[in-house]
Amino acid sequence: MSSPSKRRDMDVMKLMMSDYTVEPINDGINEFNVEFHGPKESPYEGGVWKVRVELPDAYPYKSPSIGFINKIFHPNVDELSGSVCLDVINQSWSPMFDLLNVFEVFLPQLLLYPNPSDPLNGDAASLMMKDKAEYDKKVKEYCDRYAKKQDADNSVSDESDDEVSGNEAYSDGRSESEDEVAGHADP
Repeated sequence: MSSPSKRRDMDVMKLMMSDYTVEPINDGINEFNVEFHGPKESPYEGGVWKVRVELPDAYPYKSPSIGFINKIFHPNVDELSGSVCLDVINQSWSPMFDLLNVFEVFLPQLLLYPNPSDPLNGDAASLMMKDKAEYDKKVKEYCDRYAKKQDADNSVSDESDDEVSGNEAYSDGRSESEDEVAGHADP
């Protein structure tokens, strides 16, 4: 099998040659943003997000770090940091997977089939379990408000102007109007 760095380069090139827009961060191949569109026939349809990808040195033997940069309302995505709770990335990653799997299978499946019993966003999980129609409405509101192409583009340009690391990268631009969009507290 090829070395991890060759495999990483090949996976990033495959992603770049697909329909995804890939923007390197700091001119490196280990950190980049990918433009991700919500799955068709879902409440996320029409949404455009920038997803930050960080590849560890041991990739593909160690999973990538994935996080939404612009806001998304979902039980398994932390609203403030954008981090994703997805078993296939966090726990059961295999070197058989590649970055195309993440964007063509894993993230669409996450959005289509949320798991409210293992939430990172308790408000989204609670609303989904109590009132699915209201949950879908709130997802669409977030898409309209935070997930248009210009929102995703602005998130990236804001982030690239400042050197940020860790979870700060996922929470850029998220402090404005937090009270206005906050969900209802769990009972």
